[in-house]
Amino acid sequence: MSLPDKLIVFLGRTFSGHNHDYTMLKQELPPEVDWFTDLKVRVDLGYLGIKSDYRGDQIDIPTKKPRKSQKNPNPQLSDEQRAANTAVSRVHIFIEHAIGGMKRYNILVHTFRNRIEHFEDDVIGVCAGSCTCALRINPLGSPVDHHRGKKAETRGPS
Repeated sequence: MSLPDKLIVFLGRTFSGHNHDYTMLKQELPPEVDWFTDLKVRVDLGYLGIKSDYRGDQIDIPTKKPRKSQKNPNPQLSDEQRAANTAVSRVHIFIEHAIGGMKRYNILVHTFRNRIEHFEDDVIGVCAGSCTCALRINPLGSPVDHHRGKKAETRGPS
């Protein structure tokens, strides 16, 4: 979980294999407890059912486009639904950037072969902390040439 300024505020434990994000959320934060009552929560369509499973007035999830059927061969979202989805997406992109920022550390991207128990949780914690520290040093997230300690020069279109 992260804030719109890319600050990572919660890391769940790691799971091996393929796991659905919403299933992992329900294991980490059981729906019986009021986790989100006082928080503004923004999730993507991978968390369908969160509004019915968890209590909270400020849970934002995009509207899913209706399925194509014989009665509705060309399903569309209304202009209001499309605008609401765009508003959610404009904030959600920063959360995706926070996750992507952690993945700049190759140990999180490649197959992890270490056998030490719970070491992968420590590794992801260190990477999240390093990513957050880098954002605090360079809050705009602009490219930095780490060898020289200066902003990297970016070239515009020629």
